[in-house]
Amino acid sequence: MNTGKKYKRVSLLVDARQYTPDMGMEDGFELYTTVITNGWISPENLIKITKEDGSIVCPFIQNRRGITFLREGDYIVTENDLERHVCGADKFATRYIPIENE
Repeated sequence: MNTGKKYKRVSLLVDARQYTPDMGMEDGFELYTTVITNGWISPENLIKITKEDGSIVCPFIQNRRGITFLREGDYIVTENDLERHVCGADKFATRYIPIENE
């Protein structure tokens, strides 16, 4: 039984860009073997980048909620306070609508 009050999410303007490797959009990288060994998340559709030394790394975004590893098609969403989040391409179109450049 839910006795809590209902709330509607407040609209806010954000900057969002679909992740592209080699553009410096991520906050860092973690070795793929570490991600898999630690069992942090499912490896399905994780972006894997092979470095010159042959190591394979996964890019991530870090915010106050922790680390989010990027998957194919993910968008990086930057709010007005510069807090960054990751939104999957499957949900992006239902949560965000484009606006005309002002």
